[in-house]
Amino acid sequence: MIHGLLFDLDGVIVDTAKYHFVAWKRMASELGIHFEQAENEQLKGISRIESLERILAWGGITLSPEEKQHWMDQKNTWYLEYIAQMGPEEILPGVAEFLEEARQQGLRIALGSASKNAVPILERIRLLHAFDAIVDGTVVSASKPNPEVFLEGARRLGLNPEECCVFEDAEAGVEAALAGNMYCIAIGDPEHLGQAHRVIQSFLEIPDPAEALLALEAD
Repeated sequence: MIHGLLFDLDGVIVDTAKYHFVAWKRMASELGIHFEQAENEQLKGISRIESLERILAWGGITLSPEEKQHWMDQKNTWYLEYIAQMGPEEILPGVAEFLEEARQQGLRIALGSASKNAVPILERIRLLHAFDAIVDGTVVSASKPNPEVFLEGARRLGLNPEECCVFEDAEAGVEAALAGNMYCIAIGDPEHLGQAHRVIQSFLEIPDPAEALLALEAD
């Protein structure tokens, strides 16, 4: 039986992906590398260093470790500037209500995100209180589809992996959930996320957490 929920951040709770895109594009432009939405899609769910490595590979550019750190820091500075004005209005439809209902139903809730800015974002949108545990890029190092972030989330909730359901919007995240022996509900395009146990367009489709989880377990 499912007792815990693990949420990705970007694209699931808020759409910070647009700010990541603008920051990476700005960096790529300064390095003379072509970077548009098609490339940005390939960065979903992976760490900052792996994202940088992919962008550099696309541009055929080799940098020293010090130069890589410089550009990661610069990208993050730009990103933090963009998200500084975020507020609760940027929470994706149905998410806040779903989280509140899940807590009332006694479900344990954790964040499982590669982002190193998860806590400040949750603070700005006033949802930090909704989580019993935060597992982010400051806690784990392996990128999805490695299941480390979700397995650590389950551990911090005091649950076995099979007692957890992951909410994800990226292929790598869905793969990570399945690799960790967890249920998975994906938010987005069924064509790319069809491996998940269920695909929805928004949390407005599943207003009752208990009912949605029972349906998963019955399949």
